[in-house]
Order: sequence, then structure tokens, then C-alpha cells
Amino acid sequence: MANLTTAHAHNRSEPQRPEADDRDRRIAELEAENDRLRRIRDALITRVESSTAVKPEPYAAFEHSVILAEQVRERTEALNVAMAELKASNKALNRARNEAETTRQRLIDAIESIADGFVLFDHRHRLVQTNSRFRSYWPSTGGELSPGTSIADVKTLALTSGLIVEEHNDPEAEGSVFLLANGRWVQMIERPTREGGLVVIYSDITDIKKTETARREEALAEKTRLLQSTVDNLSQGVVLVNQAGYPEIWNDRFLSLSGLSAEVVDVAHQFTGLMAVSNVPLLTPEINRGGNQALELVHRQSDGTVVEIRTHPMPDGGFVNTYTDITERDRYAETLKESERWIRVVTDHVPALIAYVGADLTVQFCNKVYERWYSTDQRPLLGRALADIHPPELYRRLLPRMQQVLAGQSVTFEFEELNARGEQSYMLRSYVPNLDGQGAVMGFFVMIRDITDRRRTALALQQAYDNLERRVKERTAALTELNNQLRQEINERAAVESRMRDAKLEAEHANLSKTKFLAAVSHDLLQPLNAARLFTSALLEHSFGSRAESLVRSVSTSLDDVENLLGTLVDISKLDAGVIKPDVTAFDLRDLLNNIAREFRQMALADGLSLSFVPSSAIVRSDSQLLARILRNFLTNAIRYTDHGRILLGCRRRGDHLLLQVWDTGPGIPGDKLTEIFQEFKRIRPPGSQPDKGLGLGLAIVDKIARMLGHTVTVDSVEGRGSVFTVKVPLGILEPKPQLSESEQVSRSDNSLTNARVWVVDNDQAICSGMQTLLEGWGCSVLTAVSLIDLERQVNLARAPVDVILADYHLDDNENGVDVVAAVNRRRRRPVPVVMITANYSNDLKLHIRNQGYLLMNKPVKPLKLRTTLTHLLGAG
Repeated sequence: MANLTTAHAHNRSEPQRPEADDRDRRIAELEAENDRLRRIRDALITRVESSTAVKPEPYAAFEHSVILAEQVRERTEALNVAMAELKASNKALNRARNEAETTRQRLIDAIESIADGFVLFDHRHRLVQTNSRFRSYWPSTGGELSPGTSIADVKTLALTSGLIVEEHNDPEAEGSVFLLANGRWVQMIERPTREGGLVVIYSDITDIKKTETARREEALAEKTRLLQSTVDNLSQGVVLVNQAGYPEIWNDRFLSLSGLSAEVVDVAHQFTGLMAVSNVPLLTPEINRGGNQALELVHRQSDGTVVEIRTHPMPDGGFVNTYTDITERDRYAETLKESERWIRVVTDHVPALIAYVGADLTVQFCNKVYERWYSTDQRPLLGRALADIHPPELYRRLLPRMQQVLAGQSVTFEFEELNARGEQSYMLRSYVPNLDGQGAVMGFFVMIRDITDRRRTALALQQAYDNLERRVKERTAALTELNNQLRQEINERAAVESRMRDAKLEAEHANLSKTKFLAAVSHDLLQPLNAARLFTSALLEHSFGSRAESLVRSVSTSLDDVENLLGTLVDISKLDAGVIKPDVTAFDLRDLLNNIAREFRQMALADGLSLSFVPSSAIVRSDSQLLARILRNFLTNAIRYTDHGRILLGCRRRGDHLLLQVWDTGPGIPGDKLTEIFQEFKRIRPPGSQPDKGLGLGLAIVDKIARMLGHTVTVDSVEGRGSVFTVKVPLGILEPKPQLSESEQVSRSDNSLTNARVWVVDNDQAICSGMQTLLEGWGCSVLTAVSLIDLERQVNLARAPVDVILADYHLDDNENGVDVVAAVNRRRRRPVPVVMITANYSNDLKLHIRNQGYLLMNKPVKPLKLRTTLTHLLGAG
């Protein structure tokens, strides 16, 4: 402690040290001088008193004593001054000592107040000072550390006493970190002093260490969770085995591929034992080092599954095994092998030399013809360089061409060469580069054909040409004369051709006029036919005896044929004349398909066929009537050409389009006739089939309507099995319609037309009579009129009960059915449902009737379609 005090006093008074040393030196000199003078004085006095030999004179003695006294006085004064200075120096020294003691005590207090352990070593690395915090680390050393202990002894004592359990050296951290026996962590930081000593600070970082450990454990747990999540989402089976041979991490894919259950696999079972009862063999890095198996293997299971197993050793001694289901890849590889075998079979039988040459000019593939041509030593050509296969002269001649193809150019040229047997031939060579995705040349394909015969033929032709040229010169003169005659004939023919073009133009105009005429008179043509159709349909509703019914059915069938033929001619004429314009809107297919299915189901049953129908409520964008005409033509042909079996009407979605299809089990269509059937007046009649009365215009009309609507019509057929006709229609979005009030949503309660009140307005009395007879046969109550005035004369338009109005559009005296129906509905509290009947196919009329909210039927009216429409309209369907 005294040494530590002195050291600290000296450290605190270093600026006063030179002055104190000088003062001490002067005091020592003065004391030595004073002692010397005192000895001189005493010697002189002794000498004077004891001297007897020579007796000085009294005066001389007195004078001598006076001088001595003066010298003694001077020396005494000097001595007193020195003593005063000495006293002052002693006072200053005491004051400095007190200040140093105060400073030392303050330093000790400051060191004690430090929360960290503090140790001070001098320039010889001897212990000088410690604080209580540092001494608290040494409770069990058997004694306290005393000042003067070397730093080496302190470290030895710390290790031998068991104070330090573990030392950690972190290159990125400052100082060293120690784990003490009491579980505390201490960080040691050393700082040199100015005099060469050493200050050591010991900081307790236990809380920091605990925080770091907790954070590290939390991060490790998060990494473990992320690793498990990643492993669980892998398509491969994965299992991680530690160095002790126990599984630590695995996923469900590993369990499914190995056949192990989740209850069996846990961290307490050896991996080798688990794999002994699994569906896959054991594979570990230790087995590989033993030389028994490779680091990967392919295992084929009994169910056909192919599993690829790979093992990956880890630095800590564990390993990771991956299990991949490569069944599809294995099948693909087998398919590639089979494809390669077929390619080899095909190329080997092609009468041409075929090869593939890599960018390094080595043969990577060749057929047998190529190998027989160039193999001189019976060695395989695969993998050999062209420079080794071809003679030097041939290779030198081919090299510029190969450089061209390696530059990315396709090269074709004729070449004369000798084969392996020394035969000279003319060869036509074609080099085609093989480019990768970046456009770099990976190699080139070689195809060589022997054109020796063609070359010889060319030489013969050249000789013949030379002979011919000579003969041509001989006859040129004769031909010159004939040429003049030919010019005259050409002029005459030009005049004839001009007249023929004029005649053709007149014929085309006449044909167009005929087409427009047919389209224009369709109403007049169809009016009597419509009346006859209504009468025959009414007759069919009554029983007149078998013979009369047979006659009526024959008349009905004949009218059907006339109606179909005439309707087909009118339709094709209107399409050619451009009279029909499409009215493309978005609509629900439900009603259209339901009506068509009901209409043709009876026709199919009459021919002994079964018509299946798959309903659809898809929204499409098209012209509903023209689309219905396409489907009706499809179904008509299917029923006409199918002798037995079934017919299917349905839909399929394809992206943003809908495929409307009609399937049949008919005789099918030959592949070379699939395009021809869409031509006008073209019919494909299977051998042995009965002739029909069609004109071969149905599919021509379908093709024209589809082109008009922008739809695609396709046909697929297998002879002897049947056909499928398809029209591709774009999907649409249905526009919202106003909701009907409750009073307007009236429906009939039964499933028939019995007692339905129907008003018929048509300017043709025959049609009125036929319609009345037909409707009354269905149980309807019918009122007919030829005009609005006639209708007003018979009933009260405002109050008379009526369920539906059937009105012809074209009436007499510039009156039309739309105006008549509008006049009726204006007088009634609730509008009456309307079916407008017309032979006019114009798009404007169709839009006008639709905007009025009426249904539209074209003449001639088919009774079955009319009954279906009325049943649906009145809510019975």
C-alpha cells in the first residue's frame, strides 16, 4: 500500500519534481558547507589556545580573532539564510505531500466507484493497485493479491485456482472474454500507461451474453422453422441425418416415397433401422466410401414408381438424402430412346447419306448409307473428325463450304468425288446449320444424294439441246412466216374474247337479277305454301281413316319437300344478293337450344333415331336466327344421313369461345370430301343409300352464314363411325333487361294450349283459315281478322280476353302487323304477347320487331315450331 501511495504521489506531482530536487540539492550543499565551516572554526580555536611555540603579538592576535569572528559571522548569516530556505522548502514539501495524499485518496475513491474491475500494473508489469470489484472475483484463491505481484503470476493464479473456466477470443471484439467459475462472463480490456505500465479493465458482460445467447437461440429456432417449412414445400423427399445417425429433419414427400408412416419416423430411431423397413434402399456416404454403392442410385418400386436417391455429406459428419420421383422423366427417357431407334430405322432406309457434324467437325450421327460410303477401314465413324474420314484432297475442297455453314449459312452444292470403293459419282450436298437459342452454331446437318444418273441425263439433254438448237435454227425461218399468220389469228381471237367477256358480264348481271328476284318474291312464293302447310297440319290433327291419313301425310311430306327446296333456294339467293344482314347481339343459348331440341326430337323419333341434348345457358355473341339456321341444317343433315343410332347436340367451352356441335353415328364422310361438301349442289351419298330430294345447298348456306357472322365451321368424320359438325361462336356478356312487374309475370298452370285465346291477323284469308283449323285442333280458341278494322268489328280490343296475337307483318292498304299490334296494346291495360310472322329476312325488320319486344317467325311456318313457341310463350313449356 505504501508503494502504491508513493507511486501515485509521484504521478500526481510530476510537474513540481525538478524544483524540489534542486531545493534538496542546495540544502544538502549548505549543510555540508556549514559543517565544514564549523570544523574550521573549532580547529582554529584549538590551535590558538594550544599554541605555545610562537606567541603572536597581542594586537596581531586580536586582529586575527577579529577577522575570524567576521568570517564566522558571514558564514553564520549565510547558514541562517540557508536554514530559512530549508524551512521554506520543507513547508512546500509538506504541502505538496498533503496535496499528493489528497489526490491519491481521490484516485482510490474514483477507482472504487468504477462498476468494472480495475487493475494497475507499473512499467515492470508489477501489481500496483486494484479495486474491490476486481478483488471480488477472487474469493477462493486462499489469499489476496498483494502489490508487487507480476502479471504472469496473476494469470497463472487465475488458471490454477479455477477462477477462469473458458476463454473466448473474438477477432471482431475488443479484448478477451472469460467465463468464470460462478457462471459470470467478463470482458478484459488492456490500456498502456504513459510510463510503460498497464491498466486492465474487467467488465461484467453476463447480461449482454445472455441477451446474445437468447437472440442467437431465437434466430436458430427461426432458421430451423424456415428450414423445415422450406423442406416441407419441396417436391423432393428430403431427410437430414446428424453425425450420430439419427434423423433430424424430414418432409412428408420423404415419407410417401419411402413408405414410412409419420408415427415410425422420429429423432429417437436410427436412420439405418428406419430404412430397413422402408420401400427404398439405404444410401449413406459411409456406404459410398466402402465402395459398395455410388453417391446416387435409381430404385424401381413394385408399383412402377422410379425414385432417384442422392446422398450429400455435410462437414459436421451428418448427411442429407434426397428422394426424387423421376417416373415421368424415366418414361420420357425411354420414349426418347424409342424415338431415337425409330429415327435410326427411318434414316437407315432412306436412299441418301445423312449425318450430323458438330462444331468441332466430328461426326456425331450418321446413317448406314453414309457409313458404308465413307468407311474404308470398317471402323465406326461416330466421334471421328472429318479430316480423319475424308482423304486430304477431298477434305481441302470441302473445308470452305463447311466454314460457310459454321458461319450460319445454309449451303447446297454439287460435288464430284470417289467413294470408298473408288467409284466416281456426282453428289448433291446440303449443309444446314443447327443454331441454339442465342443464334450460335452448334453444328450442322448433312444430306448427300447421289445425282450421278441425273447428271448423266443432264449431259444427254445438253447434247440433245445442242442438236435441237441446230434444228431450231433451221426451222426459224419457216416459223417466222407462220408467226405472221398467227398474229392475224391472235387479233381475231382477241376480238372474239372481247365479245365473250361482254356476254359473260351480261350473264352475271342476269344471274344477279335472278338472285335478287328470288329474294324479292320469296313472300309471294311462300304465302300459298304457308297456307297449304297449315291446312295439312290441321288435317293431320284429325282422324279420317287410314287411307285418308296416308294421303294427307303424303301431301304433307310433299309440301315439306317443296318447302325445304324453295326455302333453300330463297335462302341461298338472299345470301348471294346480300339481302340478309346479321343482327349480332349477346343472348342466352338456353331458349334457342331447347326449342331446336324439341323441334328435332320428334323428327328423329319419326326416323327411329335417338336425339340427345346437353342444355347450356352460356352467353354468346351472334345472330340468334342465323345461328339457329346453322344448327338446324346440321341436325337436318344428321337425321337425313343417319340410318340408325343416335344424334347428340351440345356445347364445349374453348377459351373465350363456345363450340356448338352436332354428333351423329352416320356413315361418315371420306377425308378428301370434307371440303367439297360445303360447295353448292355438292352431295356425298354413301353407297347403297336411298336417294333424297335435297339440292346439296344446306352446308353451302351454313358456310355463307358462318362467313357472314365471322364464325368458324369445321367437320371431323370417321368413315363407318359418324361425323361431328362444329361452329365456333365467341362468348359474350348479356346486357341487363328491365324486370317485369308481378302483374306481367303471368304463366299458364297446365302443360297444353287448351282454351288458349289466340287472335290471328293476316291479309290472306286462306292462311287465316288454315291457322284457325290448326290452332283449334290444339284446343285453342281462335279469332281471325284480315286487318285492324276487321278485328275491331269482331271484338272489343280493350276488354276482350286474349292470350297471344299471331300477326303477319305484310298486310293490305300499306298496313303492317307491328302497327296493328301497337294499336291493340295501346287500348289494353296490359300488353298482349305477340308472335310476328313474315317472309321478310331483312335485318332492319328483325331489329325493329325485337325492339318492340315481339317474337319473330319466318314463313313458311312449321307447325311443330309454332306449337313449341306458343307453349313457351304462354308459360306452358
